[in-house]
Amino acid sequence: MARTEEIEFADLLSRHESTILEEWIRLQLADGRRAHTLSDTDLREDSRTFLTLLRTAVQGGQLQDVQGRDWADVRRFLEDISRSRALLGFSPSQTATFVFSLKEALFTQLRHDLAKEPGQLASATSSVSSLLDRLGLYTTEVYQKGREELISRQQQEMLELSTPVVELWDGVLALPLIGTLDSARTQVVMENLLQRIVDTGAAIAIIDITGVPTVDTLVAQHLLKTVAAARLMGADCIVSGIRPQIAQTIVHLGVDLQDVITKATLADAFAIALRRLNLTVQKVGIPQRAPAATSAAEQG
Repeated sequence: MARTEEIEFADLLSRHESTILEEWIRLQLADGRRAHTLSDTDLREDSRTFLTLLRTAVQGGQLQDVQGRDWADVRRFLEDISRSRALLGFSPSQTATFVFSLKEALFTQLRHDLAKEPGQLASATSSVSSLLDRLGLYTTEVYQKGREELISRQQQEMLELSTPVVELWDGVLALPLIGTLDSARTQVVMENLLQRIVDTGAAIAIIDITGVPTVDTLVAQHLLKTVAAARLMGADCIVSGIRPQIAQTIVHLGVDLQDVITKATLADAFAIALRRLNLTVQKVGIPQRAPAATSAAEQG
């Protein structure tokens, strides 16, 4: 769009801003695809703010470069809109429609002002459409990025929740693993375990893989890395939950676990941990209950 057309577009927004705004709001309220989680008041406020920012940007910036400095406030506003509406349950298309729906209101005003100048009307309509297309696509990009960040954060939180480190005894930690052990999860496992070793000063950590469905070379290597990291922090590791099929798989794969103590059950591993700490657990006899008092009839 030539600079003259930019000035004309800015002038159009300035002279008819209230008319364009009301028509735009009417179109949005009438759109049945709009999510009902956004109140009419918020929709009006968002529309008014965006139109004001758009007018300011048009007056000072290049319409072909929405990444320019003059469009910074518009981009920032659209970023906030995209993220907030994603949290309200809007779809990407519903979010982008906020911008796209402005076209019709602008086109109506352009047709009214340039009815006798078809050539200029066609040029202005094309330029406005191209501008709003770029801004609408920008909201979609921000929306998608925000969703990806949210999903990544949720996955990280789920990983942390799925790798709890439990203190079984003073100086003894247990890390029960359930599910597949991949590289990303191994990193979380290491960080959680090492941090708990530092926090508690534990001398022994039991890694229980009873809930790990399969053990291949990669999983075995991840276990060895975790064991090595714990040793560097001054804690010995015991791996429990070695079922017969897992033992066969480890032997078949040729994975060297000779330096790692392994046990079939968590209880066996805990018993070894206690012995290493010079502790014993003894079964205490159950006290006999006092005989019930006999009744006078029974005594007779």
